Amino acid sequence: MNIIKKIKTLLKEAELYHSQGLLYEAIAKYNDATELIQKNEQLKNKKNLLEGISNKINILKKDISKIELAPKKPEVSENIQDLIKKMYSFSPDMDEDAKAIEGAVALAKFGQFKRAILDFNELIKKDSTRVDAAKNILRCHMALFSIEEAISQYENWLLDDIFHPNQLDKIYIFFENLLKSEGVEKTLPKTKEEVNEVKVKASPENDQAQISEPADAELEQSEVESEAGSEDVLDVNSIGISVDSGPQKGHVYEFKVRFQLGKVVSLLIPSRDKDVIENFKVGNEIHGVQYYSNVGLFKGSGLVSAVKEITIGPLRGDYCVDIEVVVH
Repeated sequence: MNIIKKIKTLLKEAELYHSQGLLYEAIAKYNDATELIQKNEQLKNKKNLLEGISNKINILKKDISKIELAPKKPEVSENIQDLIKKMYSFSPDMDEDAKAIEGAVALAKFGQFKRAILDFNELIKKDSTRVDAAKNILRCHMALFSIEEAISQYENWLLDDIFHPNQLDKIYIFFENLLKSEGVEKTLPKTKEEVNEVKVKASPENDQAQISEPADAELEQSEVESEAGSEDVLDVNSIGISVDSGPQKGHVYEFKVRFQLGKVVSLLIPSRDKDVIENFKVGNEIHGVQYYSNVGLFKGSGLVSAVKEITIGPLRGDYCVDIEVVVH
């Protein structure tokens, strides 16, 4: 089967799955088609094809979000949100700023994104927590599939004077790669002047997100240092783990990183993958972990620091797994 026929077959299969309500399967077929298109340099209308598939994937993601959130109350009461912050966040020896940002991250892990964004916005006012808070606000918007809101928020930060230039550089690098990891290509402005210029030139036809080309395997060392700053690890977009026990032994799972604070990355594992949870035991070190960051792939281990079943909110029944990145 030639490449054109194979792509057409994948697109037809994706439409069929979509019509039958098999949304995850449809996305998988669209991703397969995207990979074939990206690898073929001779294909005509390549950009338009990728853009069309990107739009279909975004529609599917929104449908999935609606289905998953519909039967459950998206936001729990303020009292329960406060309880989440108290029970699932900080250690007693942390300073107040560290407690505050861990509390906001705990809310986000439990799907309380709107309240988490409010708390992170308060933490943006403090220099010590500003960058971490901004990154997690963007993650919250992406978790809600609110890409345009995330971009608008980033542009508003450029227009404000609260961020230092080096802080904006870190947020730019982080957000650019977060968008790429979600399959979105968007040229982000880097200065206040560029934001104003974009707003003048903006129009519906040239403001749409498109499927991105694969990210470069590595960046210049100066860019790596700029991104890493004084942090212990680079921002991680996803991780690959080989299951070493049970019926799925030997299978490599790739998990999207939902949130990150320092060395600790948080994974959300859906209830349908409950069997996978058995491979995560608090205190265990997982070897041969593949970490995908903005500078490419690096390998290491991961120390499982927490495994929590989410019992309230829109993610009820899913599991949150915290893994501390260990680089050898």
